[in-house]
Amino acid sequence: MGSDLERVDAHVIQDSEYEDLPELTDAMIGRATVRKAGRPVANNPRLQVTIRLPADVLARWKATGPGWQTRMAKRLEKVE
Repeated sequence: MGSDLERVDAHVIQDSEYEDLPELTDAMIGRATVRKAGRPVANNPRLQVTIRLPADVLARWKATGPGWQTRMAKRLEKVE
């Protein structure tokens, strides 16, 4: 595989390796920003609900393959 992970894992950090790192100052910390990871908040978030459907209806939706939940939601949006 050609990986250097064993060599990297075996490396012991020496004091001299820290010389290149500047000391953190209050000004540096004041400029720092925290960014939340993950997906952006949706304008129309999905809500979890529980409904009971006949087994054959659910089986037909699942048989349509991956994404069946999204397709079902789009179909339900059209119902008035």
